[in-house]
Amino acid sequence: MSRELPDDAPWYSGISRYQWTVLIIASLGWVFDIFEGQIFVASSNDAMPSFIARELPDPVEPTGSLSAEESAAWEQQLADLKQERDGLKQFYNNIAFAAFLLGGAFGGIVFGMLSDRIGRKKTMTLTIIFYSLFTCVSAFSVEWWHLAALRFLVAMGVGGEWAVASALVFEEFPKRARAHVGGIFHASSVLGTYLAVAATTLFIGNAEVKAWVTQQAMAWGITDPVLAESVAWRIGFALGAVPALLIIWIRSSLKEPEEWEQAKAAAASDATRNVGRIGELFQSELMRNTLVGFVLAAVGMATFWGVHVHGKEPMKQYGQQVVATEHADWSAEEQSAAVKRWEMLGMFLVTTGGGLGLIGFGPISQRLGRRPAFLLYHLGGLLSAGVLFGWMLQSPETLTAGTLYWLLPVFGFLTLGMHAGYAIYFPELFPTRLRGTGSGFCFNGGRIAAAPILFLSGWLQKGLTSDWLTIEPIGLAKSCLLLSSLYLVGVLILAQAPETRTREAHS
Repeated sequence: MSRELPDDAPWYSGISRYQWTVLIIASLGWVFDIFEGQIFVASSNDAMPSFIARELPDPVEPTGSLSAEESAAWEQQLADLKQERDGLKQFYNNIAFAAFLLGGAFGGIVFGMLSDRIGRKKTMTLTIIFYSLFTCVSAFSVEWWHLAALRFLVAMGVGGEWAVASALVFEEFPKRARAHVGGIFHASSVLGTYLAVAATTLFIGNAEVKAWVTQQAMAWGITDPVLAESVAWRIGFALGAVPALLIIWIRSSLKEPEEWEQAKAAAASDATRNVGRIGELFQSELMRNTLVGFVLAAVGMATFWGVHVHGKEPMKQYGQQVVATEHADWSAEEQSAAVKRWEMLGMFLVTTGGGLGLIGFGPISQRLGRRPAFLLYHLGGLLSAGVLFGWMLQSPETLTAGTLYWLLPVFGFLTLGMHAGYAIYFPELFPTRLRGTGSGFCFNGGRIAAAPILFLSGWLQKGLTSDWLTIEPIGLAKSCLLLSSLYLVGVLILAQAPETRTREAHS
């Protein structure tokens, strides 16, 4: 542990080499968490169709000359097949996504409890084994449901790693440094996103690379064209084994936190101090803290899916205007590629601003307090979303690239930054013997509670017609404006939130 220093000393003063190692290892685990999840999103448009192609193979093309009616019938058959395949792809991807959500919640709770019982180091090793091993095994999936089932197991490791790593970082650093390192830890997720974007751009989503890999696969003796075309995305999943190398570093470099060792010893001598019992989160002493953490995480994830991820759309819309007015003579493929570049620029600006917001939460919460910091980000998220999407709705032609260059990073900063607070605040809400359990439940339980917003956002934008429900489409901008009101739920729950900046960790 670092030597004791005054609370007003710089947060990084006296931090040992070992403590920096803990932060780096925990952050790398979180980076690869995000990378694994993003890789599936990038690969799903290739992975699921390769399975569907076996369920619904291409029809035998008629030979000889066709009459007009026969030609029309053939074209209709192909159109019907494409529609059926697209429907199955959406259905299978939704099941895989649901499996990932459930697996993340289950893993966050199970591994969080396990970390309180057997230790942070051992449990972190298990979580990394789970998400790296099962991502790699996904490369050998034969049926679509194999991939969906493996997504559940991957997500168990992903959800569990955050709970364990956040507790580990919290317990290894002195009180004055915890807010800063917690923000740095969670902000490392942005690196995972950048890695996934790079992998998608250079490999998984690169048509030329995929064509070359397919050619090489057939040259190696894979004669089945469907299987050969699937080699590219399978290699992407196989690379998921790389994070397992972290296990070597963990086993050789980390030890259990002294704080956890003391809590374990105290529990062994006092039968009333149970370790890793989820039921205790709902007893009178901790019920309020559990509710506050759960709702904050639910609001954060709901607004992430319903608002934040759409921050790139104004830049995409601007790109469409530029292409339509300045490059109308380009081919459809060239225009699509140009618009995609504008969209990726928007994503980069939002993500970069979000990363700065995550890093900024630590010092802001250390200076103002945890509750004021959350309040600032929730109200800022509401305001920035109102400005961005209100502008997009009312006067899109005046929303220029010059404006978006500064507006999108500000939007990203305010709509994503509060997520770092979960790694700072949640460990402070629970005693050491329940820290992994409580943090894991709040963070991952909140993700499950927020999942319906993902579907509601799509229904609001595109509409829904079914036997039991009809939703008229209102478009993306209005949908984001409506869902941004969820930030107010976060503001309301803060009235019940305890302030933890000036007190010792919950004991």
